[in-house]
Parts: sequence; C-alpha cells; structure tokens
Amino acid sequence: MSVTTDIFRSWFRPRAVMERRLEQEPDEKIAFVYLAVFSVLGFVAALPGLIRQSREVDPETQRRMMEEAAERGLAIPADPTAATFESLFSGALMGWIFIVPLFLYGVAFLSHLLAKALGGRGTGLRARVALFWSALAITPVMLLLGLTTGFVGAGPAQLLVATILLCGFIWIWLNSLYIAETPA
Repeated sequence: MSVTTDIFRSWFRPRAVMERRLEQEPDEKIAFVYLAVFSVLGFVAALPGLIRQSREVDPETQRRMMEEAAERGLAIPADPTAATFESLFSGALMGWIFIVPLFLYGVAFLSHLLAKALGGRGTGLRARVALFWSALAITPVMLLLGLTTGFVGAGPAQLLVATILLCGFIWIWLNSLYIAETPA
C-alpha cells in the first residue's frame, strides 16, 4: 500500500501497519526519509502560527529589536512585523530541520535501551523506524494543529487538536515500538 494509505491506517491499526512496514526490511535510508518528511511537514505546520504570532503587537519585543539594531549600527527595520516573522521563521527552520531530528534520534536510542531492559529483542534500526514512522503518521493532525493555531489561535479548538495529536502519537508509537521490539 501507499504511504498515505498507511498513515491513515496507522491511526486505527498501528500494529498491522508496522508489521507490514518491517516486513519490507527497511534500512537506514527509509527511516531517515520518514524523519525528513516529518521535519519538513512540521516546519510547514508551524508557519501559520508564526505568522499569527508575528502580527500580534508586542511593544517590548519591538523596543528591544529597535535598540539592538541601533546598538549594532544596523538599519532599523521599516516593518517590525516582517522583522519579527523573519526571526521566528529562522528559529523554527533551525529547530525543525536540525534540532528535532537529533532529538528524535536520541529518543529512539533511549526507547530501544528501555525496551531491551524490559526484554525487547529488536534492533536500534527497528526502534528508529517505529518512532520515525509514528512521527510521520501524525503529520495530518499536526498540519491541522498548525492551521488551527494560525487561524483560530489559542483556545479550546487548539487544545482539542493538540490533545488528539499527542494521544495519537503515543498510541501509534507504543504499538509500533511493541512490534519493532518483538520480532517474529
């Protein structure tokens, strides 16, 4: 089946999807592709919220930005909103493309060690595939959360979508990790 079909199925039958994914004997390249696509989509999902945040007037931040520009001899930005968005954009890009993947490699390593301590017989690669696939499987809801944050803002709707996202990730990851650590 296609990746998009498996993403949908992962929300309802994560063990069956992970069994099929692992039967295809994924290698490190496949695991990295899952992670890379998740990271790029995570960055895209963050953009509506960043735009909303940059348009909210924060006089303290704008004052500090003007002071810093004056101290360094830089041109004072004509549009503080654009300057704020650029700084938020670059921070989110750095975070999603460089920091999040490193963090997830660490989480995969620790989850594999914990599974080993509890009697798991999988490999590090299988644990990485389980985590990275689980992250990829939640991207549709992550994109919805980004839109909710950007258009609706903080409130009950954002909290509901964030809760679905977190619960879905835990559900898919724990089931996928179980399959990855108990090879047939």
